[in-house]
Amino acid sequence: MTAEPLFHVKNVRYKKALSVDNLTITAGNITCLVGKSGGGKTTLLRLLNKMISPDTGEVFYRGTPLSTLDSVAHRRRVVMLHQKPYVFPGTIRDNLLRPLTFRSEHAEDATLLAALKRVSLDKALDTDAETLSGGEAQRLALARLMVLDVECVLLDEPSSALDEATESDVINAVVSYVKTHALTLVMITHSKTIAQQHGDAVYTINNGHIKEGT
Repeated sequence: MTAEPLFHVKNVRYKKALSVDNLTITAGNITCLVGKSGGGKTTLLRLLNKMISPDTGEVFYRGTPLSTLDSVAHRRRVVMLHQKPYVFPGTIRDNLLRPLTFRSEHAEDATLLAALKRVSLDKALDTDAETLSGGEAQRLALARLMVLDVECVLLDEPSSALDEATESDVINAVVSYVKTHALTLVMITHSKTIAQQHGDAVYTINNGHIKEGT
């Protein structure tokens, strides 16, 4: 059985930052993006998340042009985590529940604690989130994704503030979660080792152009 394309990027140009003739991201796969800083990787994620629109060309989601889809509804299905995630004022519990409130949903403490455990964040739910370090904030943001019902996760350097040992544990946890829930993951990583170890498909993006492999 042929895997279904989730995204298809066709003849897309965005300013001088990105030029992609043809890219297919397969549903249920882990796609890793590597390359030099400023090469266009984050721009591609922003296009997939419908945060920006291409100057020319089209991005398709499950065969439908993104330009025809409701932006808010799309971002509830396709969630992007930035390299420096935002931490809301309040407790860790408040931060984990915040995106659920936008969806009129809720999660019990046991679910929230399980998400924290997956990302190796050993903190009480009542901890003031603004006291967290950069690495802890990244892990909190990853845990926040894990309590949402989504189809695709877009991660921009999700482990950039973590030490090597913690990075390995957290990335392994994220990959395990994605596979267990049959999600699609598109991840920018500085580590070719991570890309080669976990990526079903790996692409290098430099100077706005994309090629398969590292």
